[in-house]
Amino acid sequence: MNPVYQLLRLVRSPGWSGDVIALLAGALTTLSFTPFDIWPLALVSAALLYQGVRELNGRQALWRGWCWGLGLFLSGISWVYVSIHVHGYAPPALAALLTGGLVAGLALIPATATWIWARWLRPGQHGWLACGGFAALWVAQEFFRSWFLTGFPWLYQGYAHTDTWLVGWAPLGGVWLAGFLSVFSACLLSEGTLWRRRAHGLAAATSLIAIWGGGALLAQVEWTQPIGKPLTVALIQADIEQSRKWDPAHIDYTLATYRDMTYAQQADLVLWPETAVPVLSSNAMPFVQGMAANLAQQGTTLITGIPVDQRDSDGQMRIYNGIMVAGENTSQYLKHKLVPFGEYVPLEDVLRGLIAFFDLPMSNFSRGPAQQAPLEAAGHRLAPLICYETVYPDFAARLAAESELLISISNDSWFGKSIGPLQHLQMARMRAIESGRWMIRGTNNGVTALIDHQGHITARIPQFTQAALHGQVEPREGLTPWLRWGSWPLGALVVMLLLGCVFVRRKH
Repeated sequence: MNPVYQLLRLVRSPGWSGDVIALLAGALTTLSFTPFDIWPLALVSAALLYQGVRELNGRQALWRGWCWGLGLFLSGISWVYVSIHVHGYAPPALAALLTGGLVAGLALIPATATWIWARWLRPGQHGWLACGGFAALWVAQEFFRSWFLTGFPWLYQGYAHTDTWLVGWAPLGGVWLAGFLSVFSACLLSEGTLWRRRAHGLAAATSLIAIWGGGALLAQVEWTQPIGKPLTVALIQADIEQSRKWDPAHIDYTLATYRDMTYAQQADLVLWPETAVPVLSSNAMPFVQGMAANLAQQGTTLITGIPVDQRDSDGQMRIYNGIMVAGENTSQYLKHKLVPFGEYVPLEDVLRGLIAFFDLPMSNFSRGPAQQAPLEAAGHRLAPLICYETVYPDFAARLAAESELLISISNDSWFGKSIGPLQHLQMARMRAIESGRWMIRGTNNGVTALIDHQGHITARIPQFTQAALHGQVEPREGLTPWLRWGSWPLGALVVMLLLGCVFVRRKH
C-alpha cells in the first residue's frame, strides 16, 4: 500500500491513532514560532488537522480538535507554570493542575471549531470551498480567542510567517490575513481531489504562486513615510528580580539603579520598563519629576512605567498600571487590557485568600479607559502598549493609527527563562509590520529591542543582564490598509466563505 495513503488513513481514522497524530500536530505549530522558527511546520500542522477531521462526525471532530489544541497550548504556553509556581508561590502539584486546567480550557476553542466544521460546515467534495471555509473557520476561532473572557490572543498561525513571504500581507489584513493564507495554503497542498485533475491542479499551483509571490512583492511596498529627524533612544534594562520588585526593603535599590543607569545616557528619549517605579505615583512624583527635570537640561525626555493612583468621580481610590511621559508637559496612559490573576482577579470575592497565587502584589489594578490619546514626547505622538496589550492586533492598530511611533513596555520576568519572552517579541515585531511603524520595546530583563517598520530587529541586548540599549528610531506617518480598515474586510470574507459552506452543505 502507498505510504502516503497509509498515513492519510491514520490521520483520518476516528480512533486513537488519529487523535495522537492530532496531538503531535498541535505541538508542531509551536515549533514554527520563535525561538524555533521552523515555519513549514505550521503548514504541516494545519494540513494534518484539516485532513484529520475530513471524515469524522461532530462528536469525533470535537475530540480531535481538542487533542490538537491540547498539543498546541501544552507546548506553546507551558511557561504559565513558571508564573504560577515560581512567582505565584503555588506548590508544584497545584501549579501543574492550574496550568493543565488553562491548557485544557483553551483547547476547547479549536475543539468547538472542528465540531462546527464537521456538524454544519464541511462541504463534502467541494475542494476549493472546503479549503477556503476551513481557513475562514480557523481565523474565526482566532478572532473569538482575542476577546472571549478578555481574550488570550497568543499562538496565532500568522506569527509563524513573521519572516516568510506571507508577512507581506500583514499590512493589508494583519496577522489574521497571514494566518488565513497560511491555512488556506496548507489545505490546498493537502487536497488530493484538486491535484489529481490537471486543470484544478494548475489552478491550485497558480493560486499558491499568487499568494506567496504576492506576499513577497507586497513586502517591498513602503506603506508609510518618515517624518522629521530620527530620534536617539536609550532603553534601561535594570534586571530587577521579580521576587524583590515589590519588596519595600528593595525599593531604594531599584530607584537608585534606574537613576544611576539613566544619568549615564545621552539620548532624546530614555525609556524605563513596565512598573519600573514600584511606588504609587502620588508618592513617586518628586523622584520621577526630579529625574525628568535634570534630564530635560540635556534635552532628554524620560518615559517610565509606574502604578498610577487616582480617585474617581465617586471619591473611590483606583490604581492603574500606567506609562508616563515625565516633565513639564506630563502625559500618561493607563493600561486597558489587563492580565487575569496577574493584574486583576476574576471572581475576586471568592478567590482572594485561597492560595498565594490569588494574592500577588499589585493584582488589583483597575482597567484604564478604552479611548485614550497617544503620548506626546520629543515632538511626536507615541502609541503606548503595556506588556500584554502588544498581543491584541485590533487594539494595537487603533492606537498606532493615531501615532508615529510604537512604544511597548513590559515586565517579562513572569515568564522566567522560558520561550514566553521570545514569543512576545515575535508578536511585537508583527505589530510593527502591520502598522508600518518603528517600535521601542523596553523590558525589565528582556527582550529589550528596537524594531523597524518592517519588523526587523535593529538592536537588542541579552536577556537577564543589567544594561542600556542605545539606538535610533524613525518616526513615520501614513496608514497601512490594516490601520485604515482594520479586520473588517477579512471578517467579511470569513463570513462569506462560512455562509458558502453552510449553503453547499444543506444543498447536498
